Amino acid sequence: MSTGTRPVLARFARCIPRVAVAAVAALALTACGGGTDNADAGSTSSASAGAGANSAAFPVTVEHKYGSTTIEEEPKKVVTLGLSDQDAVLALGIKPVGAVDWFKERPYGKWPWTKDKWGSDLPEIVGERDDYNIEKIAALKPDLVIAQYSGMKKEQYDTLSKITKVVAQPKGHADYAAPWQVMTRQIGKALGRETETEKLISDIDARFEAVRNKHPEWAESTLAVADSFEAGKYAAFTKTDPKAIFFNELGFELHPEIDKLAEPGWNVAELSAEKLNVLDVDHLVWVTSSTEADDRIKAEPLYRKLKVHQDKRDLFVPYQDPDIGAAFSFNTVLSIPYAIDEIEPLLTVIK
Repeated sequence: MSTGTRPVLARFARCIPRVAVAAVAALALTACGGGTDNADAGSTSSASAGAGANSAAFPVTVEHKYGSTTIEEEPKKVVTLGLSDQDAVLALGIKPVGAVDWFKERPYGKWPWTKDKWGSDLPEIVGERDDYNIEKIAALKPDLVIAQYSGMKKEQYDTLSKITKVVAQPKGHADYAAPWQVMTRQIGKALGRETETEKLISDIDARFEAVRNKHPEWAESTLAVADSFEAGKYAAFTKTDPKAIFFNELGFELHPEIDKLAEPGWNVAELSAEKLNVLDVDHLVWVTSSTEADDRIKAEPLYRKLKVHQDKRDLFVPYQDPDIGAAFSFNTVLSIPYAIDEIEPLLTVIK
């Protein structure tokens, strides 16, 4: 990723990583019309055939990082290039025909919050992270390409805009740093489903509010989210990372020192063992890939000196199996309910 995290930490900024892999590794043109509103419109006759009730919402114009895109008719074939964009598209009743892969995980249909929605109709893999296969995308003949939680470059946007309509990252936010509500609204508008989108968002907001009301004490507690990708090297996530955002919306106060330690433009602060004291907060959540990683962190002499560890206020959460860490790493309208259900009981036992 170009921004948000260093290559070796790329797993952390996306919504669904695998530490073991991240430690080693560091994601014929059709005349469908241009991506920007001042480009020539192409043929969209196939999209208009059998248009559903949402067709009345069109045309719509969506502003984004690289300008604005006008979508004249309801998209039928959608490709998602953001690392978690497929969740919001699925939640709105559309199965993307193409999506990007992350670290060769091929998670589509795997996660419990999307498994039923994908069914057997899995998407074509059209790239890995921000490395897109333009030929594969073109071959799918999409009506719309969505890239919200992404690091899409201007040249990639320009190339794809010659193929189809493209809605790039939200403007006004760094790559991988837009709130999930903003990205969901961008997707909902592009799909002509703004009413359904607002209902999805309000339902999730209500879930967070219910938890905050149930645990008002969390508002008085500082929390940090961290991981360790190899011995002696640690990572703490800033307030713009989806994982940190999730716990903030549960009611916890994020530790501001972590943001100060992160380099400009990155949503993770790299920590040596000597800097682990920044994690001495009221609640510390580790997202790890294995029990071996847990044991390695707990065995670190400088970590053992932290009061948060000595008082047993640190929580080690698996990234997958069960998929708790993956759920709040995604932090989407589909994964958040699952994440809340799984993490609330674990946090409740921490005093």
